[in-house]
Amino acid sequence: MSTTATTPPMYTDSPLALIATPQFETAREDPFTVEASHMALSHNAFIRGFNSIYQTAARLTLPADKKDFVGYCVAWVDCVSTHHHYEETEFFPNINKAAGQTGLMAGAVHEHELFHGGMENFKRYLLDKADDFKSNELIAIMDSFKEPLWNHLKAEPPAIVALAKHSTPDTPIPILEIANAAGKKQLGLSFMFNILPVFFLNMETTQFEKGMWHEVFPSRTVMNKVVPKRQSGQWRFCSCDADGKVKPLAV
Repeated sequence: MSTTATTPPMYTDSPLALIATPQFETAREDPFTVEASHMALSHNAFIRGFNSIYQTAARLTLPADKKDFVGYCVAWVDCVSTHHHYEETEFFPNINKAAGQTGLMAGAVHEHELFHGGMENFKRYLLDKADDFKSNELIAIMDSFKEPLWNHLKAEPPAIVALAKHSTPDTPIPILEIANAAGKKQLGLSFMFNILPVFFLNMETTQFEKGMWHEVFPSRTVMNKVVPKRQSGQWRFCSCDADGKVKPLAV
């Protein structure tokens, strides 16, 4: 691991800005607002992951650092892609089924299409170049898809809130149950150890929205303090520590 004579700067929320949760903005606690807020928290973890990659890439010089960093970047892509796969194959179809309609989240699916090609180019470039990647080339690829990515991450939580109008006494949409069941289907040992740390360790909860989400995920202690001991070299590039606090750049 490389070292410097001075303390590295702190991670910042750039180039992508964080998004507010609907629950914080409205103080509402109906199921659709709650689920949309959980979605916003997940999206902020993706945003912080993107930002941590963007801010770190140009600082790396040692092959060992670059090798770990490539693993971290690939895990970030796989985390976002897995999330969208479960949405398209489980979450969205079951929303449609409950409502007795089709295409209620078609807009979100279209938004996925606008940046997934860029993310795959990003992953392919890293796997091809390995520790010989060039930071300017990597950032140029990220610039090619950052706007449609952020537009989607911002747009989806309000779309979840808006589903409430389709939930009627005759066709209720149990949104929290649907989301919970869909989420469980993506879990597995490989996902837990090789991908999930990039999600939980990019979730700042001590200061964001006055700390109201600090205990929202009960499994965080295990996920933040036990699981990352495996492949710890690549998880050091995450933007937050095990207690949910923003930390300095790894190098």
